[in-house]
Amino acid sequence: MEDKLQKIVAMCRRRGFVFGGSEIYGGLSSIWDYGPFGARLKKRIKDIWWDTYVEKRSDIVGLDSSIIMHEDVFKASGHLEGFSDLLVDCPKCKKRFRIDKIEKLSDTAYKCADCGAIIDTKVSKPRKFNLMLRTNMSAIEDEPNYGYLRPETAQGIFVNFKNVLDSVHKKLPFGIAQIGKAFRNEVTTGSFIFRMKEFEQMEIEYFVNPKDADELYQKWVEERFSFYIEKIGLRKENLRRRPHEKDELAHYAKACTDIEYNFPFGWSELEGIANRGNFDLSEHSRVSKKDLSYLDDAAKERFVPYVIEPSAGVDRTFFAVLSDAYCEEPVNDGIRVVLKLKPSLAPICAAVFPLLKNKPELVELAKNIFCDIKNKVPASYDDAGAIGKLYRRQDEIGTPFCITVDVESLADKKVTIRDRDTMRQERVDVSKVLEFIENKLQQ
Repeated sequence: MEDKLQKIVAMCRRRGFVFGGSEIYGGLSSIWDYGPFGARLKKRIKDIWWDTYVEKRSDIVGLDSSIIMHEDVFKASGHLEGFSDLLVDCPKCKKRFRIDKIEKLSDTAYKCADCGAIIDTKVSKPRKFNLMLRTNMSAIEDEPNYGYLRPETAQGIFVNFKNVLDSVHKKLPFGIAQIGKAFRNEVTTGSFIFRMKEFEQMEIEYFVNPKDADELYQKWVEERFSFYIEKIGLRKENLRRRPHEKDELAHYAKACTDIEYNFPFGWSELEGIANRGNFDLSEHSRVSKKDLSYLDDAAKERFVPYVIEPSAGVDRTFFAVLSDAYCEEPVNDGIRVVLKLKPSLAPICAAVFPLLKNKPELVELAKNIFCDIKNKVPASYDDAGAIGKLYRRQDEIGTPFCITVDVESLADKKVTIRDRDTMRQERVDVSKVLEFIENKLQQ
């Protein structure tokens, strides 16, 4: 499985999905940049999520809150006091690890996950590190005014609860959805984009009457599990639900279930769905001195809503999509690498080639077809290589359909459309190409 991880990382670099952050200056640990095809795939994931939960539902509205937030926000949320990890340094390789993530040999001895050296906690004493990233908002360095980069998008939703309620007048249950960057200065363990210091979340805070919380929590667990199969195209056998034991729960949580994916390094969290109780609104109300309760007009009662939180990582979903789609298949000229992405998720849905780039008539027809379809479906034009090389390039980036204009096309007004997964080829009228592609994408 580690071999598969290395192959995925290499493919991402080679084909423009993911690059190392600040790479030409030696890079930054756990910071990554998304290349041309990675940016497209990432946007597809976010668009599908947003369309499913904001555009298509009447009980959820969208929000885009600020990344930098007031210090008191994180006093209320508990992040400033309790958002820390217990870390230990390896005396040999000097790398730092979360003590709960490395092998324990005895009460005071641990095994370094990198070099295998023994870490004696009586000598290398564990220390607490706060995971928050602080920034000076003052223009004068010796008169600092500190704010914090949010470690999750949720707090921006909670502090805007009353603003949203007063502006859109929603009745419970209703949700506020947000996609955005979050920042955690935590130790990572070389698992590619699974754990990063700068990452992106897709979160919903679904506000409910406390008496309905248990039922709606279970509905959200099932809804989110189905989303990954039906909307994103992950294989069901690579997904599982894992309810948290009582000793795993955050102190405020009533219940939590992780949706886990079988990544190349093993099963790990893809998304968490939590019943957070009324902790968040109650604490922000207490610290801010603002009333964040809800008045139920029908029942004539006022209460602080409970919150059901489906919290998904964009980067982890991206990683799961690549892991699920990555295939190596034997072909006549060796092994082909292919990303069998859900067609509607692919960065490029159709690629157009002239069989011979030195024949102007073929190039002109190919470019005309490309211009006809590019405003309707994500498409590309390519003539930089022999046809076999062009196919392999598109296979690796997950393009489901390749359209080849050959010499016969000039006479019969038909082109060859090749299916990525089966490699079957079909002759289609030039006038029917767009219709053919759009029908296939809807299947």
